[in-house]
Amino acid sequence: MTKPPGKSLKKGLRESQSGSGLVPDHGAIPDKLYFKIGEVSEITGVEPHVLRYWEAEFKIIKPQRATSKQRLYRRVDVEHILTIKKLLYVDGFTVPGARKHLESPVARKTEPLAEPAPVRKKQDHGVLTEVKLELLKLKKLLEKEGSGKKA
Repeated sequence: MTKPPGKSLKKGLRESQSGSGLVPDHGAIPDKLYFKIGEVSEITGVEPHVLRYWEAEFKIIKPQRATSKQRLYRRVDVEHILTIKKLLYVDGFTVPGARKHLESPVARKTEPLAEPAPVRKKQDHGVLTEVKLELLKLKKLLEKEGSGKKA
């Protein structure tokens, strides 16, 4: 398969551990909530006009819009784009073939599009414990108020 002019096919892809070829490199995605189209283009190595085209062709790419009407891609959108890039440029799928592959139940079971959730840090655990305690206090308070109204 020929590569797009001026762009490396390997951007956003890495060699699989089994040596069976290139796979999407989700670790190359910065830890942010939203990405503008230019940032996604840099991360994935896919031109912005191609990203807009893929958005129309693949229903799994659903960027939100800012009040300024700019596209804001989430991490999962960037992961989907990397998967689509691999299907089209590495595996040799056509756009309709890649769309059909992504919509098939087999693809959803065998090819996870997202990485497993990251391991929580100790500080996260402490915050969650505090939130849990506050929620338990609220529950007791509501149960007290609820039992007082029944009598």
